[in-house]
Amino acid sequence: DEFRHPMEKWAADEEFKCNCLIFALFDNVIKSADGANHWIPFTEEEVGAKACFKSHFMSNFINGKVVCHCAADTRRIEGSATYQSELELSTTPPNPVNPVNPVEKHSAPPRLCVRENISLAARAVLDAGRELWKYYHTQPDANPNASYYDIRAHFQGCKPNGAMNAKSNDASYNALVSALRTAHKALAAQIEPKVYEYGFLKR
Repeated sequence: DEFRHPMEKWAADEEFKCNCLIFALFDNVIKSADGANHWIPFTEEEVGAKACFKSHFMSNFINGKVVCHCAADTRRIEGSATYQSELELSTTPPNPVNPVNPVEKHSAPPRLCVRENISLAARAVLDAGRELWKYYHTQPDANPNASYYDIRAHFQGCKPNGAMNAKSNDASYNALVSALRTAHKALAAQIEPKVYEYGFLKR
């Protein structure tokens, strides 16, 4: 129901929010052909990629390397020029001559670390996904910026109308993607009760 509004208590449930993020990472149609793929939850070292990813946002976010300025509701990647300037501002004492800037920050903003808040079910999804990415990156024509959709399309192929084939002729891939889907369904089952409890959907 598009007119429903969830209860406020979902916002304090870090495990629920992080589990939803991990679920979404493996339930989308993101394509690297459409632009930089910011949805790769792994590093190049984790999956044996032969070249650098164009974006490290998601792996940085999952590992707590993204700084959150909650008041402004923005996100900054640690190490960026923007982050560095904001960090300098956040640790600089107020000017004794001029009035204190009400938006000036005097301590480093808090970090979000998804990995510390996800459940065992979400960890199982990440582990299964990592194995699939590893196998994909052993392929001679692997695209370092491939998304989950791209990996599936690589192995399963597409019909003339653009629809993806249901299966692949690669038995190793089929086993890996099956394990990922099983873990993904288990995570969905864990998330589902809270979707109703918090009022996102009504039974």
